[in-house]
Amino acid sequence: MFISNLEFMTGKKVIKHLGLVQGSSVRAKHAGRDIMAGLKNLFGGELKGYTELLQESREEATNRMIEQAQATGANAILNVRFSTSSITAGAAEIYVYGTAVILDGLD
Repeated sequence: MFISNLEFMTGKKVIKHLGLVQGSSVRAKHAGRDIMAGLKNLFGGELKGYTELLQESREEATNRMIEQAQATGANAILNVRFSTSSITAGAAEIYVYGTAVILDGLD
C-alpha cells in the first residue's frame, strides 16, 4: 500500500477515487509514565514513555486506516493527515485520515 501526504503521486494517474479512509487509537496515560514525566519536568529531557506511547498509537491508527483502504480495493492512500485530540483527562486520540485511490501502474 502506497501512502503519501501529497495529493497526487508524480508520474501516476488516479484511476479511481474510493473516498475517505480513517483510523484512530485512544490511549490513556500510565501512572508509572506520569511519575517519570513529573521528574523529567524538574530536570528536563525527553519524555520517552510518552514518545513511545504516541508512536504506538500512530502505528495502530495507521494500520486501521490501511485495513479500511484495502477493504475498498485501494492500492494507495493520498493526502494523509494526522490529528490529535484530548478525550478526557489523561487520555488522547490519534486520528489519521486520507483518500483511498487506485493508481495506474502501481504494483
